[in-house]
Amino acid sequence: MSPSPSQSRRSISWTCICGFMLFALGLISLFTGHVASNVEWYSQRIVKRNWFYKMDGSHRASIDIWKSRYSSFYYGCSERGPHFSSAVRERFSNGYLLIATSGGLNQQRTGITDAVVVARILNATLVVPELDHHSFWKDESDFSNIFDVGWFISYLAKDVTIVKRVPEKVMMSMEKPPYTMRVPRKSEPEYYLEQVLPILLRRRVLQLTKFDYRLASDLDEELQKLRCRVNYHALRFTKPIRNLGQKLAFRMRKMEKRFIAVHLRFEPDMLAFSGCYYGGGDKERYELGEIRKRWATLPELSPDEERARGKCPLTPHEVGLMLRALGFNNDTYLYVASGEIYGGEKTLQPLRELFPNFYTKEMLAGEELQPFLPYSSRLAAIDYIVCDESDVFATNNNGNMAKILAGRRRYMGHKRTIRPNAKRLSALFMARDNMDWATFSRKVKSCQRGFLGEPEENRPGRGDFHEFPSTCICKKPFNLSNFTSKENKYQISRRNPTVSESRYGYLSNSSNPEQKSSQKFSEGSLRDRHGSLIDEIDPDNPLSD
Repeated sequence: MSPSPSQSRRSISWTCICGFMLFALGLISLFTGHVASNVEWYSQRIVKRNWFYKMDGSHRASIDIWKSRYSSFYYGCSERGPHFSSAVRERFSNGYLLIATSGGLNQQRTGITDAVVVARILNATLVVPELDHHSFWKDESDFSNIFDVGWFISYLAKDVTIVKRVPEKVMMSMEKPPYTMRVPRKSEPEYYLEQVLPILLRRRVLQLTKFDYRLASDLDEELQKLRCRVNYHALRFTKPIRNLGQKLAFRMRKMEKRFIAVHLRFEPDMLAFSGCYYGGGDKERYELGEIRKRWATLPELSPDEERARGKCPLTPHEVGLMLRALGFNNDTYLYVASGEIYGGEKTLQPLRELFPNFYTKEMLAGEELQPFLPYSSRLAAIDYIVCDESDVFATNNNGNMAKILAGRRRYMGHKRTIRPNAKRLSALFMARDNMDWATFSRKVKSCQRGFLGEPEENRPGRGDFHEFPSTCICKKPFNLSNFTSKENKYQISRRNPTVSESRYGYLSNSSNPEQKSSQKFSEGSLRDRHGSLIDEIDPDNPLSD
């Protein structure tokens, strides 16, 4: 007897269901096997996507504006590899390389760093670089007036042979003076080997002029690590500069446990170079226009277009508004690093009103600063040290000092570094009067995400290497229990921050009485302050303080 139609449908449906279940089980087993074999990769993705961005269980994690909670998973690593050969000795090198740097202190610093790498590429003996005495700042300081020459030579002895001058007998044996040339900006190592090395071999002594950013940003790993050894270890300031810079940092900490350093970069030369306009009428246009004539090749720019593109430095007032909107209270201590501010005290007054605890090197040092006053590079070096020691470093224009310090702070432990997202902030400042403070604050926080110096902000290989030295920053292996314990310690440290020791070795001894006093001051003498968060809680209107 044949089955009824209903029995046939029931039999077919059960067959389909069983087949589908077997197929699903097969897919599940394949997926679990794949996950098991790639568990490390998935754990890293979960940390990045889940905990890094959603630590608080909401759509976005609160970010402490004083310190990155993820910095402990990264460390600077620039040790030479086992296959990186020792430096070629002077007598066997391909010749002597003379370097004439260009620009201000930090622009010259990039030139010195890259000069060591170029000497390595050419198997040349590097002569201690010559600093620029003819730039806008007219600083007559030599290398030995700013950097510790002995330390520079000895620290890099295994990488490159460096001498203070070309030996007299070599100079006497030369039929012609040293050959001088300028290489194109961002030149690849191949350019130096193909175009520069033959001249060096033929002439024995070669000088490269205007040497700033003359080497490509992207090099092989060992050469990038050499860059880091030069920039973060070998280039140490002279003892008088180190001592005074560290004293100023200690004096800031004696007044408050933690402080912000702000590099305003609102000097007349910067504003003239940018081509921007700040509302000063015909007087401003004439004054900045006259300065701008010093650069013959600068194109005509539209101030409005440059501002919309985010190419204009923020005013001191705008820098203050940005910091207040991020959550820094008006009792926060500010160290302001800058040269001559365009507009003087009138330009600075709005920032002082937002942050009354406002200090500069001139205010902190007094007579101790007198020997340094005629030398802009030495003054910049003092600012560099205090900014490096600060808990938070806020830049303005993304210039040489901002890039160099941002890179150093990443390498030395990802200390909080805030750089304005000027392109988006410019629109906010223009519309400031059309929104209440809570809205403005929320929008500033939103557009500054990704511009706060967090470890994962920039992908390796992207951006300028001096600002993002990704090759020289390593990750610690992820461990969930370590993460949990560190997170607990982080929460405790936020509630009760302590004075941090100097991690950068600017002072070679601990006998400084100011250092001892700064380590001994009592917790009770300081106001207790909780760490501010970039979250949905907005600070008070700063204009009402």
